[in-house]
Amino acid sequence: MSATNPLDSVYFITLPQDAPLKTAGVLRLDSSIPLPVQKKEGDDDAPLNTASLSEEQLLSGLLKVLAYDGANPHLEYYRSLLVQVRPNIKTELAEAAILKTKNEDWDLAEEIWQALHGLAPQDPAITLNRALFFDQRADSYRKNELHVDADAYDAQALECYRQAMDYDPEIPDAFFNAGFFYLKLRDFGEAKSAFENYLGLTVDAKDEDLGENGLYKKRRAQEIVESIKNRDLESDLFRDAYHFISTGQEEKGLDKIRQFLQKNPAVWNAWFLLGWGLRRIERFADARLAFEKALECDGGMESADTLNELAICQMETGDFDGARNSLSDALSIDPENTKVISNLGYVALKAGKTEEARGYFATVLEIDPTDKIAAAQLEQLEHED
Repeated sequence: MSATNPLDSVYFITLPQDAPLKTAGVLRLDSSIPLPVQKKEGDDDAPLNTASLSEEQLLSGLLKVLAYDGANPHLEYYRSLLVQVRPNIKTELAEAAILKTKNEDWDLAEEIWQALHGLAPQDPAITLNRALFFDQRADSYRKNELHVDADAYDAQALECYRQAMDYDPEIPDAFFNAGFFYLKLRDFGEAKSAFENYLGLTVDAKDEDLGENGLYKKRRAQEIVESIKNRDLESDLFRDAYHFISTGQEEKGLDKIRQFLQKNPAVWNAWFLLGWGLRRIERFADARLAFEKALECDGGMESADTLNELAICQMETGDFDGARNSLSDALSIDPENTKVISNLGYVALKAGKTEEARGYFATVLEIDPTDKIAAAQLEQLEHED
């Protein structure tokens, strides 16, 4: 998140209604309202030559204000100008934002989503897409161990999901996607509620109207709701355990999850949480036993994360062959999991197989060119050659 004010690159000028402007059509200008225009590269603080003012400068200036100046008193006027210049501007921006998000061009994607929100603040599709964007960006930061930034973007995602679920009429996909977001946060009570709302909104929909994807979503939502119920994951003990461990209060969290396990000894998620807490305080041998127990429970083998965490503990306790086997099993579940591939690189390094490690870290960067951990490891290996 940059500290630079994006509006520093915008001029605010006043033009008469009949001022010349290089646009595709004739604009209905209000000469009493200042017009934001983007500075060209190399522009200084000298007065702007309005005769050379281009459509691109106008569009960029308007979008910057919509994105970063939500308190501007002239937003409605600026929105109307944008639609005059580009009637399909909302569709164009949405397509560009989705492409930039897919390519993980995070800063530019965020600016476009912000501008879209400023252009249509009540559009439910934009609100939901912003939630998904913030969710994805948080995941990217967390993968690169940037936990403070990840938490900040998760908070923005949560706010957008809440807004999306508040629309009237209600949007089923808002609840479905929010359900998975809450699962990521281990807030199983909110996840269950979101999925139950999704099921309630789609209960009367005909199969032919839902289509194959909609029917899959209904089955998946129902499975998750039943799993949360059967494993008692709504329990305050489980929720508090995750909260304490994730906020650095591991001993408090471990006490809570042990209490939960006394009542629910066959819940793999609980054994995973116990192992995670123990691993965070470097009790690797004990954590290894907890992760092994998680794998024995129903559903435990379905998660690549469990196998990845087990492999970390195996590495730390000197069982490199076991770690390699666990990571191979994890890749069979999630073949492009960059955390798993990176850990295969670390196992290779600990075994003195430098070229093999280099190959794993290079593979991570092929999948995700923004992965800072793999890039740093490759750079370090280059310096050691």
